[in-house]
Amino acid sequence: MEQAKREKHFNTQGPCIIGRDYMVDVSGKIDTIVKDYIEPGKYFVINRGRQYGKTTTLELIYQRLKDTCIVLDLSFEGKEGIFKSEWDFCEGMRLFILERLMQQSPENAVSFETETPQSLPMVKFLIQIKNLCSKSNKKIVMLIDEVDKAADYEIFRSFLGNLRDMYIERSKRNTPAFHNVILAGVHDIRNLKKKIRPEEQATYNSPWNIAVPFTLDMSFSPAEIATMLADYENDRAVAGNPTDMDISKISERIYYYTSGYPVMVSSICQIIDEGNHSWTIEDVDNAVRDFLAGDSLLFDDMIKNFNIYPGFAELTKRLLFQQEEVTYEDGVYEMDLGLMFGIFRNVNGKIDISNKIFRTKICNYFIALEEMKSRLGRYMCIWENSGFITNGELNMRHILERFNAFMKAEHRNSDEDFIEREGRLIFLGFLRGIINGTGNYAVESETSNYMRMDVTVFYLGKEYVLELKIWHGEKKNDDAVDQIIKYLKARSLSTGYLLSFASNKTSPKESQIIEKDGFTIYEEIVAYRAAEE
Repeated sequence: MEQAKREKHFNTQGPCIIGRDYMVDVSGKIDTIVKDYIEPGKYFVINRGRQYGKTTTLELIYQRLKDTCIVLDLSFEGKEGIFKSEWDFCEGMRLFILERLMQQSPENAVSFETETPQSLPMVKFLIQIKNLCSKSNKKIVMLIDEVDKAADYEIFRSFLGNLRDMYIERSKRNTPAFHNVILAGVHDIRNLKKKIRPEEQATYNSPWNIAVPFTLDMSFSPAEIATMLADYENDRAVAGNPTDMDISKISERIYYYTSGYPVMVSSICQIIDEGNHSWTIEDVDNAVRDFLAGDSLLFDDMIKNFNIYPGFAELTKRLLFQQEEVTYEDGVYEMDLGLMFGIFRNVNGKIDISNKIFRTKICNYFIALEEMKSRLGRYMCIWENSGFITNGELNMRHILERFNAFMKAEHRNSDEDFIEREGRLIFLGFLRGIINGTGNYAVESETSNYMRMDVTVFYLGKEYVLELKIWHGEKKNDDAVDQIIKYLKARSLSTGYLLSFASNKTSPKESQIIEKDGFTIYEEIVAYRAAEE
């Protein structure tokens, strides 16, 4: 089917629109929001990372409620001018609300037709809201998107404080108030404190401590991703050009990379669709590679935050390359930032990178920084076309051997702490120089007490499973072999690779071939200190 004739497309810019864009069916999530949050009259904040579907979710809530409620759906995007003064804010909000009332409930619009007075504008505005809630025969729900735009303004915090007071009065005396107030943005309202200047901290009180935690998982499950692909495949079939994709397998593969991060899911689908590919597993792998190599506001925002918050960047690097188990503690600034930006997730009380695409992009970012200060790039030029790729397949054993030679040439007798911190980063930079433009890799999230990093490399439809670890004795090495065999079984592979960094302080460790249970494991030992005499 030609693109020009298709009515719907995969959308990665702005909110998805029903009937215009291919969308995941999240009706079950909307049902939960209505049942658990809206019907009980709760006030809450949908705070998620960039391009996580917040605006689309608000639109779906609006569509669900518009026939039974008056929905005052507003956005602060591009509205910075209303925060100049109390009067500007109240008058701006009055006009926004008036516009919505004229569309949904003209009979209630009259109380918002009078211009806000210069004297006591907030008092007058709040009286208008109470009158509206008192006279309306429908529940009033306020939705405010892009609430981050207002976070630096005292007038907005004052408005939230007044809404809080109205909510409390509603609870105690059944006085008129909005049935729900739903805010959406990257920052949780409790994080407004982090935006206040230091001299203001002493007088700060949370203006929104009435909000209940919004804990709904907004990521897409494989089954939910499948609903979008089924819709797409149906359109293709109707047009006489079906893809015959295995929807279940493709959905699982997309989820494997994205963990259901909405814009990542749509981006992969968009790349495959617009490239007119055949929707195979290899096409998904290639789309991920192209997505990682392309421009993305999501990645730009991530790197910007690394530069703004160096402590957050350092914690991210530790999680990736040192494979530390970091226990989540509420209120730790760097942890909260990562969760707020959608780059971290809390897994059973441990902080982890939220998905494989983020892990790979972050690895590539730190690799680029490493290349600028090391000789890695020069060595890759010298070794170009030196047997790394044979008949379209990676010669992974040869790659590990050459990396070992590189480490001996450049980092022999390096400080042990340096190797434990940077060795895996250096290897991934070495590997990326070989597969860049054709293949990609994914870093697994599991951690252990012997500091293992699991890497799967995808190259021209083939997979290669590696483990990168610090040598901590034969027992731990046997555990690593058992672990990689488990991965090989899951992926129907028979050959795997271990790259071990050993201090070699007491005796030399030698590279070896391990045969076990019908599997072959090639282990390359990077001995970064000379053996002691």
